[in-house]
Amino acid sequence: MRAIVITENGGPEVLAAAERPAPEPGPGEVLIDVAAAGVNFVDVYYRTGAYPRRLPYTPGIEAAGTVAAAGDGVREFSVGDRVASSDVQGAYAAKALVRAERLVPVPDGVDLEDAAASLLQGMTAHYLTRSTYPVRAGDTVLVHAAAGGMGLLLTQAAKALGARVIGTASTPEKEKLAEDAGADVTMGYDGFADRVRELTGGEGVAAVYDGVGAPTFEGSLASLRRRGTLALYGAAGGKVPPFDPQRLNAAGSLFLTRPTLAHYIVTREELRERAAAVYGWVGAGDVRVHVGRRYDLAEAAAAHADLEARRTTGKLLLIP
Repeated sequence: MRAIVITENGGPEVLAAAERPAPEPGPGEVLIDVAAAGVNFVDVYYRTGAYPRRLPYTPGIEAAGTVAAAGDGVREFSVGDRVASSDVQGAYAAKALVRAERLVPVPDGVDLEDAAASLLQGMTAHYLTRSTYPVRAGDTVLVHAAAGGMGLLLTQAAKALGARVIGTASTPEKEKLAEDAGADVTMGYDGFADRVRELTGGEGVAAVYDGVGAPTFEGSLASLRRRGTLALYGAAGGKVPPFDPQRLNAAGSLFLTRPTLAHYIVTREELRERAAAVYGWVGAGDVRVHVGRRYDLAEAAAAHADLEARRTTGKLLLIP
């Protein structure tokens, strides 16, 4: 089968196309024919070695497709079922293994490419706006990188709960895309904290959803109202350096959290609940999935280079 293999950590160039034997599902595992694999920033962290992983390996954690085979003990899924997962063992391939307990069904009304494009980031948007800081009608929130795959879904999730959304983006074209997704106000990154204060009458926002990290961290703190929440869910622009927690007190008893999806889908019940909510949004048309670009599997290096250079909008997919 076609697959991408990483034999050493490094830049996008270490993503090499290769032919590999198709894996066999063991007990409790499911083998899927991959229709589409999602490209996520966590894949970059693994590729560079920021998140250590034993080499060599096939990258990718998110995919949708159909069941090709099921191992012993699998009762919930059968050959031909439409499925998706954000916990795939090597999604950048024509076939991939998933533990059955981390697999979810894809409703008939949801296209498999949309299923791959929306699962991980959709569930992230769900937990951020429903659990980390539960958005209430009338809240004003700030969403960074609002034109990215994550930002577009976050914007729509917050708007569905009645929030006023302020979005940041790096270009006017990206600002327009965020506005089309429902952002009430958009702006560039320069001086965004001062602009946010102006837009909120000096009060600040209830929550900042920040997946950028170091470049936006100080401004994100400065954008919050008293007892506001900074949900630092990623570090696409670099890690935030250590800082004195006393600053949270001085700035108004702020809350800072560094959440991750894995801790919000620990149980199968919670996984299925969040996945069903996301696919419910997509199937009903309540959330629009914006696929910025589809790449052939062999173009994985180009996909990573585009993602890291912020040349993209929406979600990037690899098609085996």
